[in-house]
Amino acid sequence: MAVALFEGVELLDVSGPAEVLATATRLLAADARPGYAVTMVAASPDPVVTSNGVRLLPDTTFAELTGHWDTFVVPGALQHGGRLPDAVVDTDVVDWLAARAGDAGRVAAVCAGARTVALAGLLDGRRATTHWAVAAALAAHHPEVEVDPDPIFIRSGDVWTSAGVTAGMDLALALVEADHGRALALEVARWLVMYVKRPGGQSQFSVALSMQRPERDDVAALPGWIAENLTGDLSVAALAARARLSERHFARVFAEQVGSTPGAFIEAARLEGARRLLEEGRDPLPAVARACGFGSVETLHRAFRRRLGVTPAQYRERFRTSLA
Repeated sequence: MAVALFEGVELLDVSGPAEVLATATRLLAADARPGYAVTMVAASPDPVVTSNGVRLLPDTTFAELTGHWDTFVVPGALQHGGRLPDAVVDTDVVDWLAARAGDAGRVAAVCAGARTVALAGLLDGRRATTHWAVAAALAAHHPEVEVDPDPIFIRSGDVWTSAGVTAGMDLALALVEADHGRALALEVARWLVMYVKRPGGQSQFSVALSMQRPERDDVAALPGWIAENLTGDLSVAALAARARLSERHFARVFAEQVGSTPGAFIEAARLEGARRLLEEGRDPLPAVARACGFGSVETLHRAFRRRLGVTPAQYRERFRTSLA
C-alpha cells in the first residue's frame, strides 16, 4: 500500500489509516496471515512537513515507485483563508496518480484528497464524498462527479473516498473488512478504542453543523430550540410567533439565515433525533416516532425512505452501537 505525501499534508490523513492497517497487520500476524506493508512516497526523498509541523520521511519517490500495488492512498489538506477552506492540490501527486493509477488495485482518497483524485480523472462518472467544508467546491469544479457530502465514506468500484480527517480511519477499517472480513475490522476498532465502526452511509455531521449559523437574534436561537422540542408545536405560525415575525416574513428570514425552509429543517432535526434513538436504544418504532414528533410509524418510514433510502428498522440494524 503506497501513501502519497506532499508539503502541508494533513498528518492524521496519513497516520490514522496507517495505524488502522498496522493494527490489522499485528492481529493477522498472530494467525500467521500476511498483513499490510505501508510505503510512504513523495516527489523527493526529503522530509515532508505536515500540516501541524511534524516531519515525515518518504520511503521512496514517485519516480522510483514501480510495479503493481494493491492500494494507492491519497491524503488531503485544507487551505484556510476565506469563509470556507479549499482543498490543497499538489500537482506532483496529481501527475503521479494520473499516470500510475492503473498500477493499483484500488485508489483511496482521504478527506480533501478527493480533489486530487478528481483532477487525475479517476472520479468521472462516480459518486464520491469529501470533507464537508470543500464538498461544494469539489462539485463546482468537477460537475462530472456525483458529490455526496453526507456519508463517512463511499466505495465506487475500485475508487474509495472518505469524509474529513478522522473518517480516514473508518475508510481504512472498511478496506480491512473488504480484505479480511468484518470480524477483523471490528477487532481492530476495539484495539484502537474507536467508539464504533461506522458504516459508510452514516452521516458525517449533524443537522446543526450542516446548516448555516443564523446572524439575526430573532432566529439564532430557533434551531437549537427546535431540536430540544421535537414533539412541540413547530408549525410556521408557532415559530413565527416565537420570533415575533409575521408568518410570511418569518419563512423568508428563516430560509435566508439557516439555509433551509422551516419544514425541511424540522424534518431533518426530527430525523436526527430518531436516528440517535435507533442507534442508542431499544425503544419500539411507535415510541421512537412519538418521541421525535413524527406522530406515526408511517410518517417515520416515509422520512427515512426519502432522506436515507432505508427503513428505520434497517437503519437500526446497521448502525446500532454495541452499548445499545
